Amino acid sequence: MLLIRCPYCEEERPELEFRNAGEAHIARSANMSGESDDDFEKFFFIRSNPKGIIYERWRHMHGCARFFNAVRDTVTDKFVMTYKAGEPKPAKLPGVAK
Repeated sequence: MLLIRCPYCEEERPELEFRNAGEAHIARSANMSGESDDDFEKFFFIRSNPKGIIYERWRHMHGCARFFNAVRDTVTDKFVMTYKAGEPKPAKLPGVAK
């Protein structure tokens, strides 16, 4: 079982307490109703899904119920780090060589 650290509760909890909420740091259009169908489809459905490091939103459903961001390696399924929602994407990741 995966253990995920909630940055609000400040403890690691079993993955069953959490829900993935998709890719993090996606900018929403200021005028969503003015977007073309193709642009709306790209925003709502199309994600990058890379192999390797990805930035995701998660929610601690069976804990504090807050959203937070996580950096996860899709190859190993290991969480590199978690950080509070609203914080910028980390410039340097702990334990990840470039």
